[in-house]
Amino acid sequence: MNTKEEKLEAFSRLLDIMDDLREKCPWDQKQDLQSLRHLTLEEVYELSDALLQEDLPEIKKELGDVLLHLVFYAKIGSEKKSFDIADVINSLNEKLIFRHPHIYGDVEVKDEEEVKQNWEKLKLKEGNRSVLSGVSKGIPSMVKAYRIQDKVKGIGFEFHDAEDAWKKVDEELAEFHAETDPDKKEQELGDVFFSLINYARISGINPDSALERTNIKFISRFQQMEKLALQKNLNLSEMPLEEMDELWEEAKLMLR
Repeated sequence: MNTKEEKLEAFSRLLDIMDDLREKCPWDQKQDLQSLRHLTLEEVYELSDALLQEDLPEIKKELGDVLLHLVFYAKIGSEKKSFDIADVINSLNEKLIFRHPHIYGDVEVKDEEEVKQNWEKLKLKEGNRSVLSGVSKGIPSMVKAYRIQDKVKGIGFEFHDAEDAWKKVDEELAEFHAETDPDKKEQELGDVFFSLINYARISGINPDSALERTNIKFISRFQQMEKLALQKNLNLSEMPLEEMDELWEEAKLMLR
């Protein structure tokens, strides 16, 4: 592994390259905060894919792409005479020190849970008027629900255990099945999803990761089913569901 000096040298070189690109590259010169935003989201999702696969070489590559964007935003901030990368890092350092009084102060904590509770309380001291004020509006709904639930847990608004959380799932399912009005049924389905996410979180399962793993598994099995159909000169779109189910089960066995 690299020494601290080598890491600092590598970061310094990145900053120099960023300066060069902004000065000399027509594409980089043209970019602004808004044009980079959707590209940043793409890079974060690509990093997420690599993390789910635990593909370390790919994680290293995608981390580099995300880091480039962070440095790019800081460069634009400096051009606007608002902030630079040192301001970004110093602000982060101060926040981390303030929010870890059990490391940099005299506060004592028993476990991870107390650390998280203290974190949310300290955020309120920083001026956040609501425990939920830090939940991003732009993140996917499932991730947002998880973050909402995790944040309110920090002040003790939480089911006692997973069994209690599952009772809420049953309750919401019953209300969903009983509803006949389409608009209200949609609302009830949202309540079902929210309660399922809560149950998963309390059970130590990340629902977004769980669903994405299922997506990946389904794609793999379906593509294997397409290969089998091709080998057997079958057209999936013309097959009855029962025959497609047989191919599906065959594909599942091949991929185990």
